Amino acid sequence: MAANQKPADGTPAFVMLHRAGIEFTPHSYVHDPRADSFGMEAARALGVEPGRVFKTLMAVVDGELCVGVVPVMGSLDLKALADALGGKRSQMADAAQAQRATGYVIGGISPIGQKKLHRTVIDKSAAQWSTVFVSGGRRGLEAEVRPDDLVRITRAVVARIAR
Repeated sequence: MAANQKPADGTPAFVMLHRAGIEFTPHSYVHDPRADSFGMEAARALGVEPGRVFKTLMAVVDGELCVGVVPVMGSLDLKALADALGGKRSQMADAAQAQRATGYVIGGISPIGQKKLHRTVIDKSAAQWSTVFVSGGRRGLEAEVRPDDLVRITRAVVARIAR
């Protein structure tokens, strides 16, 4: 979506992308509530290589809520996430904590436009693609964006954090 166009869906993620002047393409699909993996469902529904679709996971690193963004077919390496942020210990945040802190529901958590900016690490595999897909802020909605723009808008560190 061109920076001067208004997003059709006013999720906080799309509003933030628009305000930052970042070009992105919105993609929507009908979410199946029986899907066992939100990210793999998005890749299948959109006909996109799963390595280009990234999931947003919330973790607690040394007591601080942080964000890890990894390809949907992989998992988050918690030790690598802690290392990337200069921390020692990390664990996954519980779902209620993640939803409260981000303003998004599980399966629709975007790394963009959360209630507050959390320290974020994006897996370095994102750099191999001209564009990647991240949640647009609700289930069934994705934002296609250039990896460098994603890093910039989230103020992310880039490191190998996927397994």
